[in-house]
Amino acid sequence: MAGTTGWSEMAIEPLRWRGDALELLDQRLLPEQSVYLRCTTAAEVAAAIRDMAVRGAPAIGCAAAFGVVLGRGAESAYAVLAQARPTAVNLFWALERMRKARDPEAEARAILDEDIAANRAMGALGAKLIADGARIMTHCNAGALATAGYGTALGVIRAAWDAGKRVSVIVNETRPYLQGARLTAWEMVQENIPATLITDSMAGHLMSCREVDLVIVGADRIAANGDVANKIGTYTLAVLARRHALPFYVAAPVSTFDLSIADGSKIPIEERPADEVTGYRGTRWAPQGIAVRNPAFDVTPAGLVSALICEKGVIAEPSRERIAARLAA
Repeated sequence: MAGTTGWSEMAIEPLRWRGDALELLDQRLLPEQSVYLRCTTAAEVAAAIRDMAVRGAPAIGCAAAFGVVLGRGAESAYAVLAQARPTAVNLFWALERMRKARDPEAEARAILDEDIAANRAMGALGAKLIADGARIMTHCNAGALATAGYGTALGVIRAAWDAGKRVSVIVNETRPYLQGARLTAWEMVQENIPATLITDSMAGHLMSCREVDLVIVGADRIAANGDVANKIGTYTLAVLARRHALPFYVAAPVSTFDLSIADGSKIPIEERPADEVTGYRGTRWAPQGIAVRNPAFDVTPAGLVSALICEKGVIAEPSRERIAARLAA
């Protein structure tokens, strides 16, 4: 029954600060194992970010903040953390905020607490856009695992579910790293929210069969004009959603907006190792010698976004002016 499982009863804790160490739920091992990776230096936190033991833009920002604490605010700590991953702007936002902090540990704790509060706020706002019985498609993982807790896109779904709406979720597997199949599916199972896993290439077919009511995703960076960088494959979904007249929503905290970048063409796109495409966890299926491309993100133009959902409100048909006005409120 919808609404029977609240977030307060959940035990998904992506980050744990122990005073002398940052413990990260190692997302490389999910869903088979729930193991925490203990980091005691800034370099170890940077490695965890780079190797995707922790991932998701808000979670990366939170982890980086505690990495600065472990690095005792040394310039070398900032340098190694800044090099971990280039696309998620929350990383750089958190580092800049830590530079200004008088009490680094208190600031890192505040960043974590504020992220959870922001997720809850955008969940409540976004849930108003979700109809009872909605069949919601999502891509990658924008849940508790991608944040300090609760989630962005999945936070909206959680809020709708806890409000008693009988929603169901269509989970795209999200090749090549399978964040949807491994992580989003796991979160939905943990909370008994009805969910169905599909391969990425099935999305258009389900839309054409009228089995999808809306799409909601997270973001790693949003440009000043509303262009959205998110996990590779998001742009394809946005085009398909527009073709089938389906709402396409993006949920992300204010820290994901980068007003210094005019549009999506200026967002750096991370290229990841070829072995993520040629195989998985020791199994290789591609022939030796084949050339590989592995961009981790793509950019969805603002014109394909029905609305941006952040903790300050819902920005329908986003534009430079509407974004600036909402963030200034």
